Amino acid sequence: MSADAVVTGMGVLAPTGLGHAEHWTNTLRGASAIGPVTRFDAESYPSRLAGEVAGFVPEDHLPSRLLPQTDDMTRMALVASDWALADAGVDPARLPEFGAGIVTAASAGGFEFGQRELQKLWGSGPEHVSAYQSFAWFYAVNTGQISIRHGLRGPAGVLVTEQAGGLDALGQARRQLRRGQPMVLAGAVDGSPCPWGWVAHVSTDRMSEESDPARAYRPFDAEAGGYVPGQGGALFVLEDEESARDRGAGRPYGRLAGYAATFDPPPGSGRPPNLLRAARAALDDAELRPEEVDVVFADAAGTLEEDAVEAEALRVLFGPHGVPVTAPKTMTGRLSAGGPALDVATALLALREGVIPPTVNVARPLPAYAVDLVTTARRAPLATALILARGRGGFNSALVVKGPRRSGRAASHK
Repeated sequence: MSADAVVTGMGVLAPTGLGHAEHWTNTLRGASAIGPVTRFDAESYPSRLAGEVAGFVPEDHLPSRLLPQTDDMTRMALVASDWALADAGVDPARLPEFGAGIVTAASAGGFEFGQRELQKLWGSGPEHVSAYQSFAWFYAVNTGQISIRHGLRGPAGVLVTEQAGGLDALGQARRQLRRGQPMVLAGAVDGSPCPWGWVAHVSTDRMSEESDPARAYRPFDAEAGGYVPGQGGALFVLEDEESARDRGAGRPYGRLAGYAATFDPPPGSGRPPNLLRAARAALDDAELRPEEVDVVFADAAGTLEEDAVEAEALRVLFGPHGVPVTAPKTMTGRLSAGGPALDVATALLALREGVIPPTVNVARPLPAYAVDLVTTARRAPLATALILARGRGGFNSALVVKGPRRSGRAASHK
């Protein structure tokens, strides 16, 4: 087995499009998909905007017997898994019995399922359902359904690190490949478009209460006022490079070159956050210097306090305006664990096409941040991207991806 984990297939369901081609087209032209919540009546809530996946009809993609057993997020994850395997040219029925495993991440997707099931059983409201029960159901249904559907009998797991989970799942899958597993389906499709999940977001006091979609989610902006939730994400077929070559896989989208995760100290400890440590450790894992990174896909929390922490980490690591930074999630909202997984898909497509997608709706980036924020699509020779993610509770994750062609930043960048 080789050390590199290559991405040979991806399945994307996002507010910006069904499938990675549609997602990429809409992202590149800066088409925001944030709008009023439609999946439930949100008029009584202080925040009423979301990035919802439009045009997804589960009956068009899944057997009818699965629909009563699943919630919307699981249905999306099942379809994303179908698309990822097909994109990689993988027929699961032809794999060895334990030839493929699965690692996913979840944070909010279980709310809808748990609320619905206990309401059916007890006729009770969502206040009688514990988060533990909701997550347990989601793990069993989501990952188990995908595994059963495709006969994936290799190592399996689910991670719960909120927004950071999409990167952590890929990091764990990479470990499985290094231990000898030839193929792993990994990533995250997540979201919480239901009343109970919405209450969980509102309780953070970090959610935007702006009613204008163009002003609601503006990370690194002088008037940043919180984030907008969304639903969706991406799943990937990851393979050991030699195994992929032996089975005749097509040209990969790229490879996972480095990964690291850290945890913030307790609030009030006086110690600094550890996002910078995660980014440095991921670059060390990839054996890269900061100047070899061509673009950063930011976590982009959308609050002044958290944006300042990320901006400082970028400034210390790369220098003022030292690397192009983008946050395409301004078009989708923050998709919980699905958000960074979607960022990975977008980053791989950006590396392939040589275009940095834009951060939309950010009219006044704070000069004090000293961040080279890409607000319109920018052509550039790209070979390496750093993706950052933070989850509520102190989780920090960083992932380095490389394209299939070059390695290291082109001389013209300097």
